[in-house]
Amino acid sequence: MPELPEVETVRRSVETAVVGARIVQVEVGRERTVRRSSKQALIAGLHHETIVAARRHGKYLLFDLSSGNVMMVHLRMSGRLLLAAPGDVREKHTHVVLTLEKKNEAVRELRFVDPRTFGEVVVYNPDDDNAEAGTESLVPEVARLGLDPLTGNFTFEAFRDRFTKGNRGVKALLLDQSVVAGIGNIYADEILHRARLRWNHLSATLSTKHLRELHGHIGEVLAEAVAAGGSTLADTQYVDALGKEGIFQTEHRVYARQGERCRTCGRGIIKRVMGAGRSTHFCPVCQK
Repeated sequence: MPELPEVETVRRSVETAVVGARIVQVEVGRERTVRRSSKQALIAGLHHETIVAARRHGKYLLFDLSSGNVMMVHLRMSGRLLLAAPGDVREKHTHVVLTLEKKNEAVRELRFVDPRTFGEVVVYNPDDDNAEAGTESLVPEVARLGLDPLTGNFTFEAFRDRFTKGNRGVKALLLDQSVVAGIGNIYADEILHRARLRWNHLSATLSTKHLRELHGHIGEVLAEAVAAGGSTLADTQYVDALGKEGIFQTEHRVYARQGERCRTCGRGIIKRVMGAGRSTHFCPVCQK
């Protein structure tokens, strides 16, 4: 599943093309992709709208519309957002197509492609997240997302306050989207390796020094991954909006490297176990 670095790379790769563009046509194929509302609701919510901003919170892509509504795109397991010319052959499993017109630029299509159909596209009113509105949002989980590590809100103090509530294993906390938004299995393993912590180390036992190191490594690993265009693994179909693969997988120190010698210490052999309900990779020498 694309994690924060991959979703941020996609956001950056579409931002210039879509911001300021007017949606002149909306096509919906597989209705499972728009299951939160309906085909008709998505078309009505997007037709003739102008995209005014392209944001991201955790793994969620959020496109602000001129009406005040928001188009949310979640890639989940195999979703991709691709930019193409209207005459280009459409990839198999293209489920939503937005035709975009922008002043002094050629017409382009923004295509949502998703072979496994777990991804979603939905238009919603963000004001519905306000309890006073008296209505329930189509995407209530967006309002519950935790700190985004690539924003100015990801201060050490804010991170410490969320991370030290209760007493849970550090990997489970990193994967909890209400604590820190955007980290999945790949980057949790890489972050914990650099912080020299095992997945089951209890958060309540972390010293301020260890918390500061963990906070720093979260930002460090994710920023490096974004700079490399994310990670494209053999079992994923992740590419950016122009079809370019990421290369951060070549920098992974533990993830999917079980049986290999540790690149950090040169002594340990990377192990793979089940931890925090997920496949977990670590170095038994570095992460004592």
